[in-house]
Formats: sequence, C-alpha cells, structure tokens
Amino acid sequence: MARLHRWTARVLLGGALLALVTAPLPATAVPVAPGAPDAVADGQSSLVMVLDSSGSMAEDDGSGSTRIASARKAVGTVVDSLPDGYPTGLRVYGADKPKGCDDTRLARPVEALDRAALKQAVADVEPKGDTPIGLSLRKAAGDLPGRPDGSLGRRTILLISDGEDNCGTPQPCEVAEQLGAKGVDLRIDTIGFQVRGKARDQLECIADAGHGSYYDAPDAEALARQLQRASQLSADGYRFKGERITGGSRASDAPAITPGQYVDTIGPGETRWYAAELDAASTADLAVTAVPQPGVKVAYGDGIELKLTSTNEYRSTCGSADARFGQDEGAMTLTTAVSRIPSSDGDAFCDEPGRYLLSLHRSSESGSDQARWPVELRYGTEQPLKKGLVPAHSATEYGKAGKDAVPPTGTAKDVTGGTGFNDAEQLERGVWRDRLLPAQTRYYKVHVGWGQQLRYSADFANEPTLEDSSGASSFADTAVYAPARQPVATGGEFTAQRSYYGEPLSVELGTVPVSWTNRWESVGAAVPVRAAGDYYIAVSLGPEASKIAKNATIGVVLRVDVVGDELAGPQHKAPVLHRSGEEKGKVATRADNAGASGAGWTGPAIAAAAGGALIVLIAVLVLVRRRRGPSDPMTRGGA
Repeated sequence: MARLHRWTARVLLGGALLALVTAPLPATAVPVAPGAPDAVADGQSSLVMVLDSSGSMAEDDGSGSTRIASARKAVGTVVDSLPDGYPTGLRVYGADKPKGCDDTRLARPVEALDRAALKQAVADVEPKGDTPIGLSLRKAAGDLPGRPDGSLGRRTILLISDGEDNCGTPQPCEVAEQLGAKGVDLRIDTIGFQVRGKARDQLECIADAGHGSYYDAPDAEALARQLQRASQLSADGYRFKGERITGGSRASDAPAITPGQYVDTIGPGETRWYAAELDAASTADLAVTAVPQPGVKVAYGDGIELKLTSTNEYRSTCGSADARFGQDEGAMTLTTAVSRIPSSDGDAFCDEPGRYLLSLHRSSESGSDQARWPVELRYGTEQPLKKGLVPAHSATEYGKAGKDAVPPTGTAKDVTGGTGFNDAEQLERGVWRDRLLPAQTRYYKVHVGWGQQLRYSADFANEPTLEDSSGASSFADTAVYAPARQPVATGGEFTAQRSYYGEPLSVELGTVPVSWTNRWESVGAAVPVRAAGDYYIAVSLGPEASKIAKNATIGVVLRVDVVGDELAGPQHKAPVLHRSGEEKGKVATRADNAGASGAGWTGPAIAAAAGGALIVLIAVLVLVRRRRGPSDPMTRGGA
C-alpha cells in the first residue's frame, strides 16, 4: 500500500528530557483535563453503543475472564473518560432470550451522560441468544436524537461484537449502506472482539459502508483501548460555527455571501459556487475547512480545490489553492484559503470592484469513502492602511526563530487542545502537555503581534508499543495558520511531518516576522504572515498509530515561543508596544488595527477593554496558499 512521503531518519530527542516533561498519564484512561472543550456545547453530537450480548459472549476470553466481563469493564472505562453531559446510550442484542432474531433493546436511552446508570445497564446484561446485528443497527439509528435544522454534528453508532450476524435479514452491510446514505453526520464504527474470517470481514464491511472505522481487539486490553479511541473521537468531533448555506451547483446559481462564517456540505466530484461583492481597496480572504469523518478511506490525491475569479470581461483568476491528504492512511481535516489582495499600484485586473466567484471542488477516487463532507467557509475583508501611513518593510527571513532556535524548557502544563479553529485553546509562551488519539488533530492559538514571530515544536516521547506492531508506521505532523486561516508554508526551514513508530520525534514550525507588506511577497512562508492576531497551531497524528501505540492516547509536548518585541502597529519604525504588568501576563486581543494602522478587519469580532478603550479584533479569512510541487512533498494543506 502506498504511503505518504516520509523522512527516513528516526529522530531521537534526548530521552531523559522527554521523559521528564512527558510524565505519563494513566495508560488505560483518557482523562478529561480541566478546561477541556464542552462536548455537548453544540447540542448536536451523540453516541449509542451497541453491545453484543449473544451466547458466545459468555465464553472465556483467554484471560481467565468471560468476554462479557471484559466488555463490562471496557465500557465502564469509556464511560468514565467521556465528557460530562455527552449524550450517550446503550443498546444490547441477544440478552433477553436463548433464541430470537428480534432480540434487541435499548438498555439506556441516548441522553446526557449518566455514568452510574450506564455501568449498571451493562452489569445487568447476561449473554443468552442470537446475533441480530442488522436489526440492531437499524434500531440504533433511531435511538440517536435528531439535530436542529441546518446544524452539523456527529452521531455515532459504535458496534462491539465477537461474531457475525446469524439472522440474515436484514443484512448488516446493506443496513449500514442505507443509513450512511441518509446524511453527512452519521458514522458507524465497529470493534471486533476476538474475531477472524467472515466475522471480521462483515464488521469491516459495516464500518466501510457506514463511513466509519473498524478496530481490531484480539484481547480484553485491546478492547478497552479501541473502545476508548472510537468513543472519544465521537465526543471530540470538529465544532462547527456559521450560518447554513447551500452553494450553487453552477456559477450562475452562486448564492451571495457577505463577511461572516458559513457551513455547507460537498459530495465527491462536486463543485460548489459562492459570490461576493468586492470593493477596489480592501483585501478579501476566503478560507474553507473540510471535515470528513476521521480515519475513513481516502487516496493520496483526494482533497479540495479553491479558485477565486472575477466576473469582468477578463474573467481573471485572482487566487487558487488546494489541500490534499498526501497519504492514504485515512481522512483528516483539510484547510486551504484564497485571497484577493489589491496590488501595490492598483492597476491589476483583480483590483477592480465588482462580483467575484469562489468555487470549491472536491476530488475523490472511486475507492475512497463517498460520504458528503461538512465544510466551514469564512469570508472576511481587511481595510487598507490609513492614507499617508507608511508600512514597515516586508520580513521574509526567520532569523533568530529559524531551525536552530532553542525552544522553551521547563515543567509542562496540562492542556486540552480544541477540535478546530472555533474552540482552539489559547496558549502563551511556555511548555504544554496534551494527548492525541490516532486520526485526531488538536488546535491551539497563540497571539503574535506586529514584528513578532511564532516558533514551536511538538515533541512525541517514547510510547509503549504493541507486540505485533513491528513494521507498522504512521505519521505525526503540524501546521500553522494565520489569523484568517491561511496555511503558512514551511519555507524549507522546518520538519513539519515525520514518520511515527512510537519512538521519540519532534515536528516543528515557525513564522517570519509579522509585517503588513508581506502580502506582496512571492514566498508562501511570508505572504500569509501579514496581520497581528491569533495564529493557529494544528498537531495531528495519523490513523495507523492505532496499530502501534499500546495506550489509547499518545502524549505530545508543545514548546511554544513568541520571538521579538511586539510593535505598536504595522507602520515604519513603529515603537515597541509597552503593557502594564497585568496585561503582560494575559493572552488576549492585542492592538486595534484600525487605530494603530488604519487597517481593519471585518467579520466575527472579539472585543476586550484595555486602558478604558474598546479594543476590537476581527477574525478573518485566508490568503493564497503556496501550491505544493514535486520538490516539496511534505507540505500539506490539511491539518
């Protein structure tokens, strides 16, 4: 099977230091750290576990315990690890009578998590009968609550079985395919507990048809680990924000968008169109984040492409970009962006005011997962500088923040990264510790002011590995996004992706200094770094890490630095921005662009009081992304 391009060297980082800063969390639990994202804040995501309680679950699992006893223990561990209030239910089959293909019931409804009640429901199960998987899946889909019109969430059916369906009607794979065709939000994951042959084939088929993943559990320890991973991915799905919109199927049908945030969906091979009215002076930024079900089948070249074109007589292409998986282990979140940046002399074709068209296309091979993807679109504008204000020169060199920079050291503080841009965890300079699931991306944000640079590393320490993991490999990678969500290219200085084997490694990135004039450079590492504000860090772990790591989650240490003094604005010879003692210790909205520079952003606003004045920062969108070429195989559009 083809793999992503990887560095061949395994990087060792000094084991003693890594061991110190990555003091282990419990190996068999996925803790919910203080300040963790509220998994039910959107009221849209939910989980129902479907537990095999057929007669075979009473058999010895090889550890001196029965399969059902191991399943009870595993479910209890999962229940303890899920976030408070996360809607979770339990359906069982084969639990009520010795024989019968209608033997399936909802043991606990899908409602705000009641840990004690769920544990008791599992404890009450005694294996007895048949294995009506198809009927149970159909019933489980009805157990999951509906979502508000226009909302996007993740509804998950998690099937745990030690064998194949022995009822025949309805066929489980057919049911999964029918359910998977009904919407973008339903996912069916399967866990095979000590299965092989036809039973495993059927569970893999159900997962493929249901836009989910199959997890193999050859023993009780693996069952607990895989159950935690699947349930936690359900709870930690991307938190969407925005107005629901339906892009046109043709350019002539493109709906009008104004600065703000939107959500839509897109199918394989489909193109969506949107229209925006642009003036002659402002910069327009448009970013799209596509969120397939994590870990589902994809091909190396699958992804999304953006193009921004004018509608004047020249039909000029004003920006184009793409984001592709660049690997075939499984789907991850993808983000890319385009911008209309007025030229310095104002006489380019794309400087003209008028109607512009944004097209979003999805590429997908026939063997890839064919589910529709939710997408989040952000559109913002940046006002020009005040008349007469002379901006500082562009800054395209990394200097002190380059590849040889020494990252911060010290005691790591526990943190839980966000699921996406909307709930990214705010970080300051320092050392931070988090844990990732295979197929997961965590998001963080760091304020970077005018004249400053972001520099960080994401360090993975030694992890206990599975005995049969020899030869298995995955990847760890990281990406930086500007305040308007434009991907910042690596510039050749950094190693942003490495092969992962469970051994110590580090991925790292940084930015050049923030300068307003960077927008007119041709270097992908500089062009997006043109606005002060929150820069986003995304850290990802490949899906195949589930075949390597013995623990449910994998530890990562973030060493974050912001290099240089923050300047008062983008102007030439801007003074250093001095803050009070209280402000120095805070990570908050910084300078008022409009006041300091005459340049301002429009879009979703965040306001904070400082020195009696209202400081407003608007989060915006995107800039032209450097397209990857054969000489830069490791640059990824996705996070």
